[in-house]
Amino acid sequence: MALNGPRAGAWAMTERGGGAVARGRDHFAVGPSSLDWDGERLMIEIDEWSAPLPYRVRGRVVVRPELIATTGFHLDPDGRHRWHPVAPRARVEVIMDRPGVTWRGGGYFDSNFGDEPLEAGFRDWHWSRAHLSRDVGVLYEGRRRNGRDFGLALRCDRQGRWRETDPPPAQRLPRTGWLVDRRTRCDGGDSARVRKTWIDAPFYARSGLDTRLFGERAFAVHESLSLDRFASPVILSMLPYRMPRALL
Repeated sequence: MALNGPRAGAWAMTERGGGAVARGRDHFAVGPSSLDWDGERLMIEIDEWSAPLPYRVRGRVVVRPELIATTGFHLDPDGRHRWHPVAPRARVEVIMDRPGVTWRGGGYFDSNFGDEPLEAGFRDWHWSRAHLSRDVGVLYEGRRRNGRDFGLALRCDRQGRWRETDPPPAQRLPRTGWLVDRRTRCDGGDSARVRKTWIDAPFYARSGLDTRLFGERAFAVHESLSLDRFASPVILSMLPYRMPRALL
């Protein structure tokens, strides 16, 4: 899920075993945290501990889709990796008790799933989403593990219908503090600028961009992911310090 707002970011998560997972048609829970869909709203209850400094992360995120898109996309020719942008445009309300943060803004909800780990299928990818005046623009591109490039340039209308379009020219963005490569696309004759980097991690970055897409000035939520970095033994050894594992 990607959120717009003055304090957009990611909350802490905890790894748990299969016995801590419960799933139904409209409900999904992992330990004390859960997602519930009532037909109009997705209610996300968060009750976790942060890492490496332990403090409570507790609160609720309410996602109200402005439209639902039913189309999913394969990210590889064999269909081992799929992506479904469920709610390309939504209203989001964040009410956190710990820490005390509350805000409302525009948002987006999607899902990635597949038959093998992401690092088995990809070396990296770059994704961005922008709410335009009449539709939503999404750019998704990267390199598969076999070295071949993939890319999608999509627009979704108010009825939730996606259509592919010609991608704008490619542009490199400044590397992050962890030297993660960032790339995007922007209309010819213009350039995208990083307004704010919310997450700067050894293998992942999430940023806000001022850009121009499909003839409009826009604010875009952007992410770059290096699966080569993620799969390295050094990074894997660091993950338990960022995401604690519950002892069940």
